[in-house]
Amino acid sequence: MENSVIIAGFGGQGVILAGKILAQAGMDYGLEVTWLPSYGPEMRGGTANCTIVLSDEPIGSPVVDNPTGLIAMSLPSLDKFEKALAGAGTVIVNSSLIPRRVGREDVREVTVPVNDIAASLGNPKVINMVALGAFIKATGIIPLSVIKRAMVNMLSHDDKRELIEVNQRALEAGYNTV
Repeated sequence: MENSVIIAGFGGQGVILAGKILAQAGMDYGLEVTWLPSYGPEMRGGTANCTIVLSDEPIGSPVVDNPTGLIAMSLPSLDKFEKALAGAGTVIVNSSLIPRRVGREDVREVTVPVNDIAASLGNPKVINMVALGAFIKATGIIPLSVIKRAMVNMLSHDDKRELIEVNQRALEAGYNTV
């Protein structure tokens, strides 16, 4: 079975890191994986997205026309990728920043106040982990424990060790929201 996910938002929302963690978790879980980032030259505020493909068979291409999942962190991201989402796909909508509903009846929409949840955890930068936790619960594609382990491993090799605990809480909060 193949699952493809686009995580999209503004630069600075952590969409690239969330995609890297999902891709690493997929590899740790024994799946074939591709990860394809795309972002503008702006450090923050520009557009950013990444595409992750997870499969139990070899993957032919990292390019995805109709993803089975979408995490939309901003309104421009939802506007851009909503129509491409495959029928019966799942979309996580950051209802803290996106004032509208998905305009399709053939997909599963899960609205999560991602920014509000992150703020309640004391760190607004963990919005990416809140959204990723919600997506993992909504789709069940990889166990939460595998995502957590991949996140810990990724942040342990960085100067961000002090953020591991709040990111774990953010994953759990997103997961428990769905």
